[in-house]
Amino acid sequence: MNYIGRIGAWLLPGVVALSLQAALPARAEVKIQEVKSDGGVTAWLMEDRSVPIISIKFAFRGGSTQDPAGKEGLVNLMSGLFDEGAGDLDSDAFQSRLDDAGAELGFDAGRDAFYGSMRMLADQKDEALGLLKLAITTPRFDQEPINRIRSQIVAGIRANAADPETIAQDKWLAAIYGDHPYSRRDQGTEQSLAAIAADDLKSMHRKLFARDDLVIGVVGAIDAETLKKELDTLFGELPAKAELTPVADIDLKLGQAIDVVYPLPQTTLQFAYPGLARDKPDYFAAYLMNQILGGGTFTSRLFDEVREKRGLAYSVSSGLVNYDHAAALVISTATRADRAGETIAVIREEVKRMASQGVTADELAAAKKYVIGAYAINNLDESGSIANTLVGLQLDGLGADYIQRRVELIDSVTLDQVRAVARKLLSAEPAIMTLGPALQNGG
Repeated sequence: MNYIGRIGAWLLPGVVALSLQAALPARAEVKIQEVKSDGGVTAWLMEDRSVPIISIKFAFRGGSTQDPAGKEGLVNLMSGLFDEGAGDLDSDAFQSRLDDAGAELGFDAGRDAFYGSMRMLADQKDEALGLLKLAITTPRFDQEPINRIRSQIVAGIRANAADPETIAQDKWLAAIYGDHPYSRRDQGTEQSLAAIAADDLKSMHRKLFARDDLVIGVVGAIDAETLKKELDTLFGELPAKAELTPVADIDLKLGQAIDVVYPLPQTTLQFAYPGLARDKPDYFAAYLMNQILGGGTFTSRLFDEVREKRGLAYSVSSGLVNYDHAAALVISTATRADRAGETIAVIREEVKRMASQGVTADELAAAKKYVIGAYAINNLDESGSIANTLVGLQLDGLGADYIQRRVELIDSVTLDQVRAVARKLLSAEPAIMTLGPALQNGG
């Protein structure tokens, strides 16, 4: 995901999975078991006893988009409180027990999902999973931890108040998304955080943590029968149905310039073109097209034109990025302030060329070879990363057999399909953001 920098974080979520998944086919023995508990909780399991470790990753659909108006930052604040006391254990007691169990516990609020994870030694799973159950089902949301975590978030907001990149990101989000929930800061504002009380956190927990919007990935030294029992223990007491606020699909507001003028030595550039939903049949054609355009860092057309031929930037990259309700193709780079206009022109011309002429057979063959084989399995040897991939596959609705089907899906993409999707996505007028000195000669 090197194409997503700090300013590009507005487009982060769910498709980290595609790059991670690329490594998995190299592992012929990969076997995903679908495990369903007696209570109806389902998880994907990759049993691996090479090391005595179990990693569990889970996600509840519905993330920071569920923040109520005026209480933005609620879900993000909640993510920092699950290890700050649960059940009859206050914050100190819970942390002490977690240390004794030798387990790693984490929670994170995304735009479209709320994530949790635990990594534990197999022979201490009973103690570790007992703590995880408390955190999931009976978080305390005591006032002292609320005040402390809220103060930490507010300190970060204040520290970034005059930061050019933060200001640029806010303007970019507002321009691209208007009043959609995606335009809001995940961490909220000082004012919205001050309005959040313990009852708001408890209410959000009840609405979000439910069995019908839950996906789970487990990797490591545990078998299916044992996992079946643990699933009901961990999640069986949660409500059957979530109470999520509907979120509308949105087309990005393209065809505009967002110029954020600051006296910086470099100008950061970001382009947004239309994207493609992950479930569209021509998604892999778009993925390969992007690989040729800017996804292949040292081999892409943009890298060749912007860096190799002209020395305009150290790096330039593009990527297809998807939220549940929006999609975009994003191009990012940074260049010397006095050459920003030239860099914009070169990128626009290269995009226009691909839209009108498509790609060559040789480029497509090379992109397929790279996408299929370049992601070495050692990037996914750590069980937590693989568990994360299993969750991503489920959130994207790709099926447990996706890893086996993936090579065929890529190989079957034709040159005409790539050319068609290039015309479809790249013929649009992009949104372009600049952060730096005012453009010379109008850019």
